[in-house]
Amino acid sequence: MKYLHTMVRVTDLDKSLEFFCDIMGMVEVRRMDHEAGRFTLVFVAPEGQEDCAIELTYNWDPEEYTEGRNFGHVAYEVDDIYATC
Repeated sequence: MKYLHTMVRVTDLDKSLEFFCDIMGMVEVRRMDHEAGRFTLVFVAPEGQEDCAIELTYNWDPEEYTEGRNFGHVAYEVDDIYATC
């Protein structure tokens, strides 16, 4: 099993990047804009540890995240999901 990333939803992408990159010292690893789905994914990680990313998910249409809705998922890669479960 290999850890891939942890996803959190953010309401202000610029402020989130300021926190993770400017304050915490992480670097932006990659970014993907999905026009059809109206969201942006930005992966940040400690420099030199790009395999320990946090996926920041920014939905373009405003939404209030309550009761834990800002936490999305923890992603792992396995050879065979059926054998693992």
